[in-house]
Amino acid sequence: MIKLKTVIFFSIFLFFTIALSSCGSKKYTVKSDSKASKAADAMANLKSKDLYRFITDWTGVKYRLGGLDKKGIDCSGFALLLQKDIYGHGLPRRSRDQADAVKKVNQSSLKEGDLIFFAFGGGVVDHVGVYLNNNFFVHASTTRGVVVDDLNLPVYQKAIVKTGTLN
Repeated sequence: MIKLKTVIFFSIFLFFTIALSSCGSKKYTVKSDSKASKAADAMANLKSKDLYRFITDWTGVKYRLGGLDKKGIDCSGFALLLQKDIYGHGLPRRSRDQADAVKKVNQSSLKEGDLIFFAFGGGVVDHVGVYLNNNFFVHASTTRGVVVDDLNLPVYQKAIVKTGTLN
């Protein structure tokens, strides 16, 4: 009887020792090609540290139509403030008017700070973002607020109507 209790005790002890030791041994890694990783790389590769600080300061601010502050901002307001604060450029308030104010450039020639215009609701410009690098851009998303996104996503590729620069 004592042998049986001893065997059961050591079996239970061994089971819990193995089970508990495995808890700390599993490594969780993020695939280097994940969307978040690529967005982080785009931010890390910005030439302008002022632009980096501006974006990180605004990241996550919710979308609010007509908004121009940290309580909420829309896409054209975000582009307007970014261009003014980082590059000293003036821009009209509405995205479709901003599209008229830029010099058109090919998407393949975009540089940090250039503007990207979209028409999600048809042929008229109704959204704007600011190009970063490696096909990433920052914008005020209606659903996620200020975010860095991949321009290669089909939803964006289908909606791009103009890319341009203020330089």
